[in-house]
Amino acid sequence: MHDHPFVSEAHEGKPWFEWCVAIIVVISGIVAAFGYTTAATVSISVTAVVSGLVRLILREKSPWKVRSVAFDSIIGICLGVGLLVTYFSF
Repeated sequence: MHDHPFVSEAHEGKPWFEWCVAIIVVISGIVAAFGYTTAATVSISVTAVVSGLVRLILREKSPWKVRSVAFDSIIGICLGVGLLVTYFSF
């Protein structure tokens, strides 16, 4: 029945959650500009992991939707963990 991908807002994430993530990223950039790169890296990593876990736990009711549940969860969690591993390995 659905031979095409959904493009309506009804099947995407919630704007309030996306704005919260955007605000955290902007604040992290400001914090990094003041020289606190560890705090900025950790805050972006935690945000990525939390958004991945939110998508995994809430599935279709999640306010964070980009693609499938598996894709969103893997990308979010792996981005957060990978960013921390990369940052602390230097």
